[in-house]
Amino acid sequence: MTLEIGDFAPEFILPNANGEPIDLKRFRGQWVVLYFYPRDNTPGCTKEACGFREQYETYQTEQIVILGISGDDAKSHQKFISKQNLPFQLLSDLDLKVAKTYEAYGPKKFMGKEYEGIYRHTFLIDPEGKLAKIYRKVKPADHAIDILQALESLKK
Repeated sequence: MTLEIGDFAPEFILPNANGEPIDLKRFRGQWVVLYFYPRDNTPGCTKEACGFREQYETYQTEQIVILGISGDDAKSHQKFISKQNLPFQLLSDLDLKVAKTYEAYGPKKFMGKEYEGIYRHTFLIDPEGKLAKIYRKVKPADHAIDILQALESLKK
């Protein structure tokens, strides 16, 4: 089953960096940026997270929730949040079930080597809990701004 715009976002509960369970349902009534990223403290992932950090005030003003998901554990997330001063929540998908449900996990290739991993995908979820936009090709540096621009037209 391929997720498409207009589908309800698959529900989940995952622990945040403090081990507290975060339920996607909790954010009904708000826009949610749900972004999957491969690993804490890697160059592309740091660029992407810092892009959201730099635009965070605008996201807050627009009452948009940002949730980052990777297969890293809470301790790794805590270090990443602290080191990069990230003001939003990172969630741990240790068994990768949520990434697989969102089709954000599968075969990858790097320097000729094949392996399984998390794709850099983002899902913009509307206040009703439906997928409003799906980003399968993400440029980490500009991604946070691209989403804000897309939201302007979606909210009209």
